[in-house]
Amino acid sequence: MASRSPERGRLYRRCGCRRPDGRQFGAACPKLKGRSRHGSWAFAVDLPSIDGRRKPHCRSGFPTRKAAHAALEHALTCEHTGLYGDEDLTLGTYLSEWIRTKEESLKPTTFVRYRDYVRSDLIPSFGGIAVQDLRPRHIVAWQEAELARGRGRTTVYRIGATLSSALGSAVHARLIADNPCRHAMLPRPAAQERICWNPTQAAAFLRHNHTHYADQVADLFELLLGTGMRRGEALGLHWTDVHLPEKTLLVRWNLTAVNNNQLYLGHPKTKASRNWVSLSARVAAALERQAALARASQPPGTPLEGLVFCQPDGSPLRPQGILTELRRRSEELALPRIGVHDLRHTAATIMISSRVPLAVVSKTLRHSTLSTTVNLYGHLLPHAARDAVTAIDKALTRADRKHHHQAAPASDERAT
Repeated sequence: MASRSPERGRLYRRCGCRRPDGRQFGAACPKLKGRSRHGSWAFAVDLPSIDGRRKPHCRSGFPTRKAAHAALEHALTCEHTGLYGDEDLTLGTYLSEWIRTKEESLKPTTFVRYRDYVRSDLIPSFGGIAVQDLRPRHIVAWQEAELARGRGRTTVYRIGATLSSALGSAVHARLIADNPCRHAMLPRPAAQERICWNPTQAAAFLRHNHTHYADQVADLFELLLGTGMRRGEALGLHWTDVHLPEKTLLVRWNLTAVNNNQLYLGHPKTKASRNWVSLSARVAAALERQAALARASQPPGTPLEGLVFCQPDGSPLRPQGILTELRRRSEELALPRIGVHDLRHTAATIMISSRVPLAVVSKTLRHSTLSTTVNLYGHLLPHAARDAVTAIDKALTRADRKHHHQAAPASDERAT
C-alpha cells in the first residue's frame, strides 16, 4: 500500500514479479498485501518540467520504509538546492575519480604532483569523510597537524590547493554547495627572493664557459641568458624552428622531466609562450656554432633536423644535468648560487636595468599579460618611479613659467 509523504511524493512497496504476459506487477502484486515482506520499498515524486507536464522521479530497492523516506527527502532537498550529490560518496572515492579525469588535461609534471598529493596525503587524511560532510574545521585541523609534525608551509599549502581544486570541481558538478577550502586555506606563502647575477657576473660566467669548455652547454647558457628563454623551451628547441638568416626562432616545444626521470616533450607553459624570439648577434653566433657541428656529422646538403641541444645519439639532454653544470661552473668563479630559471630572471633584470620599456620586456619574455611582468619585476623599477615624478615636476614647472610669462605684460601695463 502506498503512503503519501507529508511534504511531497509517495512511498510504496513494489516487486519484480511478472504477469503471464511478461510485464512486471510492480506495486500491484497480490503478494504485497498485508504485512508481507515481499518486494522492496520505493518512492515517487513529481518534479517540475519546462513544458509543465508531469515528470515523475522514481527510485526503488530500499529495504525499509525508513530508508525509502530518507531517499525521498534527499531527492527533494536536491531539487530545492540544485545539488545532486550522493550522501554516501566519500572523499576517497571522489578524489580517486577526480585525479583520473585530470590526467588528460594537466601537464604531466603537474598531474604527477597532484596524484602524489592525492594518494599520499589527501586520501589517507580525508578519504573516509563524505564529500558533503567535509567542513573548514577539518581542513584547518589537518593543516595545523601537518605543520606541527614538521611539514613545510609551502608543501602544506600546495596539498591544500590540490584539495581546493578537487572540491572546486565538485561545486561545479553541483555535488556540494560551497568549497570549504575557501574558508580554511593557509595564506599563500611569499615567493622566495630571486637571486640574479648582475651583467658583470653574467658576462664572466659566459666567458668562463667559452674559454674552458667551449661545448654545447656553453652555447645553451648563451641562449638562455641572451633571450630569457626557459630551460625546457631551450632543450626542446628543434632546428626546423631556428631561422638564423632572419635571426629569429619559434618556441613550439617544452622539454620537462617527470619526477626527474621520464622526459616529456610537450607544449610551452602558456599560449603566449608559443611565440617568436629575436636573436642577438652573440646568440645567433652560438647557434651557428651548434649548426656547424650538426652539419659536420651529416652528409652535405642534408637539412638540419632534430633537437638543437642533444646527446651524440640525438636524444634530449636531461634538465637536471643542466642545473648540475650551472652549479659546478659558477662555483669555479665563486659566483652566487642560482638555479637555471634564475638565468631568465637575470636576463629580465639586465633588460629592466638598461631601461628597456617594460612592455618590451614583457613581450621578450613572452608573458601572458603585462601585469605578470610588473608583479615579478616591478620592484626593479626605481628609475621608472623617478622618471615619472620628474615628468610631473617638469610639466608643473613649465605651466608655472607659462603663467608668469603671460602675467608679466599685464602687470607692466598697469604700472604704466
